[in-house]
Amino acid sequence: MVNRKVEICGVDTSKLPVLSNTVMRDLFEKMQHGDDYAREKIISGNLRLVLSVIQRFSNRGENPDDLFQVGCIGLIKAADNFDLSQNVRFSTYAVPMIIGEVRRYLRDNNSLRVSRSLRDIAYKALQAKEKFINEHAREPKIAELAKMLELPEETVIFAMDSIQDPISLYEPLYHDGGDPLLVMDQIGDDKSSDALWLEKVAISEAMKKIAPREKKIINMRFFQGRTQMEVASEIGISQAQVSRLEKNALMNLRKYV
Repeated sequence: MVNRKVEICGVDTSKLPVLSNTVMRDLFEKMQHGDDYAREKIISGNLRLVLSVIQRFSNRGENPDDLFQVGCIGLIKAADNFDLSQNVRFSTYAVPMIIGEVRRYLRDNNSLRVSRSLRDIAYKALQAKEKFINEHAREPKIAELAKMLELPEETVIFAMDSIQDPISLYEPLYHDGGDPLLVMDQIGDDKSSDALWLEKVAISEAMKKIAPREKKIINMRFFQGRTQMEVASEIGISQAQVSRLEKNALMNLRKYV
């Protein structure tokens, strides 16, 4: 029998309870009338939300116990501020708050320090962005955001970038039951791709098969960047002859490649 018990902060995650919406609503009504036991039940009954959130940050190298405790702070804040009249599921309201609390913790404990002034601009930009979306039903452009804050566009861009969480190259983007698609799988290097490497090998092999004079002209023209006049002067032939030899060399290269 497989033991699925995993403890975080002394909590056996395999035994975390799951509360139905009906039970949750009843507990919130009691809690909002001062029932501390109902509040405790709500928090303990939604620890799975915290667990699901911190799993997203498992590749950050942080202690799971620390992340779990920080996530619980977000859960408690969500429970204390949840409004039953909004007619939304508690999980819909709580998960963003838990994520926000964990991200704040990671940001404040990040080795990459961002100045307080830049972070302040970023938070003001987020507030301005939310206000703009509420008024115009669309996201603002950087120019519009900068105008609202009365700041240069570059400053707004730097500020917004400064509060973005770093992403691991091993962060999974998609999973269909087989091997996951990672961030690193989507990153290409145009200067050192397999296709370019094979192309260089093919050209190198083809260069070995053309006549020495043709090889010299190709080297001078395309690898050294010399003009036909410069090549003609150095080899001691006319420009017309260089042009003819170059054309013939390129035809042979194409054939061998």
